Amino acid sequence: MSETELELTVGPAANGGSCIARHDGRVVFVRGALPDERVRVLVTDQRAKHWHAVTVEVLEASPDRVESLCRIAGAHGSGCCDLAFAEPWAARRLKGGVVANQLARLGGFEWSGEAEALDDLGATGWRTRVRLATTDDGHAGFHRYHSADLVTDLDCGQLPEGMLDGLDGSRWPAGAEIHVALDDDGRRHVVQTGPKTGGRGGKKNRGTSSPTQVIEGQYEATQRVGGRTWHVPVTAFWQAHRSAATLYSDLIAQHARLEPGMTAWDLYGGAGVFAAVLADAVGETGRVVTVDTSRGSARAARATLADLGWVSVVTESVRRALSAQPERADVAVLDPPRAGAGREVIDLLAAAAVPRVIHIGCEAASFARDVGLYLGHGYTVEELRVFDSFPLTHHVECVAVLRRD
Repeated sequence: MSETELELTVGPAANGGSCIARHDGRVVFVRGALPDERVRVLVTDQRAKHWHAVTVEVLEASPDRVESLCRIAGAHGSGCCDLAFAEPWAARRLKGGVVANQLARLGGFEWSGEAEALDDLGATGWRTRVRLATTDDGHAGFHRYHSADLVTDLDCGQLPEGMLDGLDGSRWPAGAEIHVALDDDGRRHVVQTGPKTGGRGGKKNRGTSSPTQVIEGQYEATQRVGGRTWHVPVTAFWQAHRSAATLYSDLIAQHARLEPGMTAWDLYGGAGVFAAVLADAVGETGRVVTVDTSRGSARAARATLADLGWVSVVTESVRRALSAQPERADVAVLDPPRAGAGREVIDLLAAAAVPRVIHIGCEAASFARDVGLYLGHGYTVEELRVFDSFPLTHHVECVAVLRRD
């Protein structure tokens, strides 16, 4: 056994897809393992306080281990499906434990449970949007874990059969990104962005991007939720899981508790899917403000919600938009990116005395931190649920319903 290889018994799951082991008193974060397994690992990063390692052989397997549901993932493969080797129900239990740990550590909130499946169609083939990078010799591929290197076999377990057919081979410009969407009409759209050209390196001179090109289909994909139709740029945000947009919209409708004439804020609102639900609840005498920085998403929101004159679409940062609001909202819905909303935004919500907040978070640690910030402002958690919105991966989507009397 070389100096960089160890045999370890793995402990509980950590946030980020690894499990925790110990070697000579040092914490080792091990990818590719499940709790209680005995594994042989290769140490990939040695730091003063902890190491990182990847499993190269399972010596004593967990009963929750299965043959990988993603053919291209693994120690030397793509970083796409880092929990593809776990029974899907066991992965949901593991993810719930990780969220509970983060909530206790970072949010000061006790919760127990497991992640819920979004639908009953299985853990594979759920993704409807994907972005590929390209190699120097023009092949499309997925990144290896925390690496610029690409795996050019496109058979990822998250993708429906045929989603990437014909997109392999050396046809792409080096440095381009390939965006692929399967829309609600069953059509595939392929859009190329980049590459950068003319730059000399450095932050101040990185060149200009090549014009965006539609390779197949259209620049906008057709998406339907709650009887409305959106035309959303393939390069803009839309929920990746086939069932997510409808499920989250139903949750918003259930928990907003709005009445005609009330005011609602839809923050980090994207194409305005939640704004549509909120607008239905407050009616023509109410007011909805949906905020996002993406111009493409804002255009989609304005087009789809054009018949709802009481909805305002604001293309601005959430912080600036909140600072400019003349009146408080009766409910605020937040669906921030992975970094979360953060102290400044939550301070503004509290200062505006918003009595009801529905907060959606796609990263366990930032979600837990944000929950703690709400609690510090006197909010209480009315309900908290965790969804396995990204099967085969360690990622989750968390929803907290908070109120302040």
